[in-house]
Amino acid sequence: MLRKPMTILVINNRGGAIFSLLPVADRTDPRVLNQYFYTSHNISVHGLCEAHGVKHLEVKTKMELHDALISSQKGDTDCVIEVESSIDSNATFHSYIRKFACRAAEHALGVISKLSPPESMSQGCHCKIQSISYSVYRIQLCAPPTSSALYHDRSIFYREGFILSLTLEDGSIGYGEVAPLEISQENLLDVEEQLRFLFHVMKGVTINYFLPMLKSSFSSWIWKTLGIPVCSLFPSVRCGLEMAILNAIAMSHGSSLLNILYPLRERTEEKSENLASIRICALIDSSGTPEEVARIAVDLVEEGFTAIKIKVARRADPVEDAAVIQEVRKKVGCHIDLRVDANRNWTYEQAIKFGFLVKDYNLQYIEEPVQHESDIIRYCEESGLPVALDETIDNCPENPLNVLVKYNHHQIVALVIKPTVIGGFEKAAMIAQWAHIQGKMAIISAAFESGLALSAYILFSCYLDLQNADTCKLMNNSPASSVAHGLGTYRWLEEDITTDPLGIGRNPSTGFIEASVADATHLLHKFQMNHNFIHRTFTGEKVLGYHLDLDSNDFSFSVNVQEIGQRNNVRNSGSTILFLHGFLGTNEEWVPIMHAISGSARCISVDLPGHGATKIKNCGDDKAALRSLLSIEIIADLLLKLIEHVTPDKVTLVGYSMGARIALYMALKFSDKIEGAVILSGSPGLEDAVARKIRRVKDDSKARSIVTHGLQLFLNTWYSGGLWKSLRSHPYFNHIVVRRSVHDDLQGLARVLSGLSPGRQPSLWEDLKHCKVPLMLVVGENDEKFKRVAQKMWHEIGHDRDDAVSKLHQMVVVPSCGHAVHLENPLPIIRLVRQFVTGLRSVKLQEKGNVRDLLIYNQ
Repeated sequence: MLRKPMTILVINNRGGAIFSLLPVADRTDPRVLNQYFYTSHNISVHGLCEAHGVKHLEVKTKMELHDALISSQKGDTDCVIEVESSIDSNATFHSYIRKFACRAAEHALGVISKLSPPESMSQGCHCKIQSISYSVYRIQLCAPPTSSALYHDRSIFYREGFILSLTLEDGSIGYGEVAPLEISQENLLDVEEQLRFLFHVMKGVTINYFLPMLKSSFSSWIWKTLGIPVCSLFPSVRCGLEMAILNAIAMSHGSSLLNILYPLRERTEEKSENLASIRICALIDSSGTPEEVARIAVDLVEEGFTAIKIKVARRADPVEDAAVIQEVRKKVGCHIDLRVDANRNWTYEQAIKFGFLVKDYNLQYIEEPVQHESDIIRYCEESGLPVALDETIDNCPENPLNVLVKYNHHQIVALVIKPTVIGGFEKAAMIAQWAHIQGKMAIISAAFESGLALSAYILFSCYLDLQNADTCKLMNNSPASSVAHGLGTYRWLEEDITTDPLGIGRNPSTGFIEASVADATHLLHKFQMNHNFIHRTFTGEKVLGYHLDLDSNDFSFSVNVQEIGQRNNVRNSGSTILFLHGFLGTNEEWVPIMHAISGSARCISVDLPGHGATKIKNCGDDKAALRSLLSIEIIADLLLKLIEHVTPDKVTLVGYSMGARIALYMALKFSDKIEGAVILSGSPGLEDAVARKIRRVKDDSKARSIVTHGLQLFLNTWYSGGLWKSLRSHPYFNHIVVRRSVHDDLQGLARVLSGLSPGRQPSLWEDLKHCKVPLMLVVGENDEKFKRVAQKMWHEIGHDRDDAVSKLHQMVVVPSCGHAVHLENPLPIIRLVRQFVTGLRSVKLQEKGNVRDLLIYNQ
């Protein structure tokens, strides 16, 4: 039998001397090493392949290796891929690795030794979060933010956001600022829902004192401790959360944000003195004539700024922008660092035109000159101008290195990093370290936040500058020149959330505008909110729990209900959401999501019959009759009576799995009571008669197993199925299984499994074609089975019909989760449900012509 073609990867290190480092080298016969391991430095792998008729590919970069591996699989012959290297470059690289490993170890030991508690303390290197709250602020700006044109038709400008307050069990308080930028994909309502969710899930959780090491420590903690996929947190929320935790840890140890990030600083007095402050870059929104802009620039230079960034690409012609830059350079001289920022507003041709006109005016860099990322390298090579990246790195994945490697061009000289946009300090530090190793500037930039965030950014900028100095030393490079960070937005603050003044001003020693590390540390240590600018503070919301006694089809039920949300709130007036869990679930699993959404709607969840603390009363003795009665029709009738009891209005249903089947049934059968339905991992049942019969038999057998062998054995078998592969990898899996083993009525649970079997419930596929209620179909990206079901449902409901209901239908695939989408990745579900309910409410208000309430609701 002929073997399959082989791909052989040869790492040509020019001689194999690395084998001499192996522990067995001294005990191995030199003749063996010389014959089989050591080779001549100038041996030609290409020549050997050519002599034997073997395909040969030579590569030098990671991208070339990637392409060669793909190419080798396309043929039906053997292939040798030779990774070319040199002895000198290998030696240099190994030296760098050794030095950086030593520095990483030294840094880690520094963090551990500094933050480890005394031996007498029993809690080890951990501390619990005692409480968390947030306050909504609104401060006035003296001019519109340069990041957007949205404000330019107003006379008064504001910045809004949240101050997060996190208290540890030892009483230490850390503050963080969450301030989404108006041009990002998040808004204040999105952010507040995530904060409300965090408020619920973070109470009592443990943080460890290794988080200041960064290096994915926060990412790991967010996933393993909070059970949240890191990618689902909004960048501004993660930034504020990291800021609050780091400040709390610093307070707990009587230290500062800078010193817990870089504990070696305290032992390096010389560096401390040299970096007692950081340089600040001024910012100009370049409206006005060239002479007017130049006058502003001159005033800034006289004030003490040594670097100025000017916004461009906001005029009709790049020639006009070039005239401004030419005039500014003429007036401020060559000793001032001049940066320009086009914010991706130019076509390639416009950017080239501008570059040609300013190439002799000594720009430090042009930031984001072109609209398309694919044109950046081309622009670098054709224009010859130094370039900086900003928006290009804003949407980098959790590990940004695979994206950054595409921009390792010598003309890309700087990366501008906004922590609130990039997603916090940990990710910003990773990007900055890459930039420093490549010999590029890493510039921390503010996004018009208050003095709280600016103070944290000052200390973080200093930390990065210290890291850069270490990197230069390790790589035997010349010491890095001082970098002016993009914190000049402080000049926009007409008001501030902090009562203490921000420590940015003219340094009497240098005469330059600088930010004081000591002042920033003091502000964070003694932070006091100016309550004149606080609109409200959220310290929690109680869950109302109660039982409802309801009758349905000769049965009496005592239904366990949980409710959150004010019934008379203007924003959620008329919006009630009823959450339905899946088989083995309880109403408790919806509580975190309900906490998040309750600011926008009244949220109610129930234990379905047979589950949790809901009781089935007045049941007859005939078990067979009982099983046939407890059907989806019975449950739907019970829920209709519950809806009539809690509200006179329509409700929106949110159901998962079994609960999704119930919600879909009710939406299709009782459109007079249901305003809309969110179907999570649900289906309309089975169409094929044989499949229905097989499913009935299987579910009846499983129901008998619950009664005969108990719930624990059933759970072990149930969650070993392929449907739960994704859930099994979730850090909360064991906790979820334990919670699902607590049910008061195993007989009722078995009846539900049998009675609500997809093999017994009526098929709803035909009903979908006549759906009168808006549906949102939601499925996890790793749930292949239900993705196929959702696609088929999406086709059947006629989403492309030209009527009001069809236009509201939606289908969404949620990333980073499987079947249990609301447990595996709850944050996207929160946003989806709220947006769906908001859309339904807006349509309802429009139909009523209630313009005033519509405006209030949509604000």
